[in-house]
Formats: sequence, C-alpha cells, structure tokens
Amino acid sequence: MFRRTATLTALLLLATLAALSAAKIKLYLKGGGDLIATEYKIDGDRVHYYSAERSAWEVIPLELLDLERTRQEQEKDEAWRAERDKELQIERQAERRARTELHNVPLDDGIYHLDGNKITPVQQAVVDMNGNTKRTLLKILAPIPAVADKSTMDLEGEKAPFVVSNPRPMFYLRLAKASRVGLLRMQKKEDGRRAQVIQKGPGGELFEEQEEVEVFRQQLGPGVYKVWPVNPLPAGEYAVYEYSPGEGDIRIWDFGFKGGAENAPGPQ
Repeated sequence: MFRRTATLTALLLLATLAALSAAKIKLYLKGGGDLIATEYKIDGDRVHYYSAERSAWEVIPLELLDLERTRQEQEKDEAWRAERDKELQIERQAERRARTELHNVPLDDGIYHLDGNKITPVQQAVVDMNGNTKRTLLKILAPIPAVADKSTMDLEGEKAPFVVSNPRPMFYLRLAKASRVGLLRMQKKEDGRRAQVIQKGPGGELFEEQEEVEVFRQQLGPGVYKVWPVNPLPAGEYAVYEYSPGEGDIRIWDFGFKGGAENAPGPQ
C-alpha cells in the first residue's frame, strides 16, 4: 500500500502542477516562438489575448499566429489530462479497496485463502528434509555445514488436505516481519510430494531447484500481502512459501487444485 500511496502522491502532485498550467495556452507564432496566454478570442483579423507574463490584454494580427497548431496542442493537452484523471481515479479506487481488504485479514500470523467473502486459514505443512521432519523448508537456505551436497524438501502424502476450486486462488499473508513469498508446484514422488531440491556447490553455495509459479503480489499494509497466480493453474499440488533472507527459516503451506474453471478471473 505504501508503494501505491507514493504513486498516488506523485500523481496528485502532477495533477496540481497540471492544474496550474492548464489555464495557460501557448499561442504559436508562424515565425517561431509562442505567446503565453490564459485566454484568447478572435475578432476579425485580430486576436485579443490575456498575457500570462504581463497580466494584461494585448492584441496581435491573426495572420502572425499559427492557430491550427495551437488547437492541436490544446487537444493533446486535454487528452493527456483526461488520461491522467482516469489513472488517478483507478489509483484512488485501488487505495480504498486495499484499506477495506486490510481490515478483513485476520490478525494472527499466517496464510489465509480468500474465496469470495469467505476467508479460511491454511495450515502450515510439516516438511521432511532428507528424512528429518524436524527441519522446516527454508532452514537449509542458510549455508551451514549440516546441509548435504544434495538435499530434498518433501511433504508426506500424495495430496494436500486443503483443496481450492479456483485455478487462480487468492491468499492473504500476514507476516510478523518483512519476508519473501512465492508459489511453487509440487513434484509427485512415490510416497509424497517434493517441493524443492537443493544442490551444494564446491564453495558451499546453494542452488535451489523448484518449479516456481509466477504470481502477483500486492502489499495491503505493513507485513500484509495478497498473492495470486498470474495464469490459471493446471491441476496439481502446490505450496505457498515464505522466508526471511538471512534468517534460515522457511515456512510452507500446501494446497491442491483438481482442475476446471480455466478462465476464472483474478482480483478486480
């Protein structure tokens, strides 16, 4: 929301500056240059204009002015102002929606699925790292000696207990501190689902292999986000993940989608 607020503030500043200059008209001269006026009127072969520079009415022969160019530039300015007003309106509407949504997000830290007006908490999954279920998904991002040359992040069971019906599911995330969030697709394995494979390089660097899903992220407030896929999801098993860089602590929330309703819209 703060990014949108900054954008809205900048647009409002532009609107103020535009309003100050909107009353000014450039009367282009055929020989080059222009006269700055706040208004003008044609009287036979003369043009009376109010000079913005001298705050007085002045007269100039009509034949010296390029009024066609003057009108064309005025039309461009009017079109630009109309487009700017439209963008400002969209920004204001987005700000109002974000404020409304922020009040709907539960106060407890976690992830919530949004289905119409229904908000459902999603349980955090237990992740099996190389057979050790006590390790959580993002722990291994910290370059510690305990990480093997190859590590796997697995979840028990072939299906997630939580299933969504919309191919573009929307989630609210309330996080206690600034974190990175994303969406990945699980890979099937014989006795469960694989979220990630991590390779350790010769110098100890870690390389993560996962099927990332492109998402939209909207910040509704401090530590509160809305996340949804850019494109409709094919049927499969997925997970929302979150971690704080440098903390070595990943959390994961899994869900499934059975398929159907391929053209479901995203947030309005």
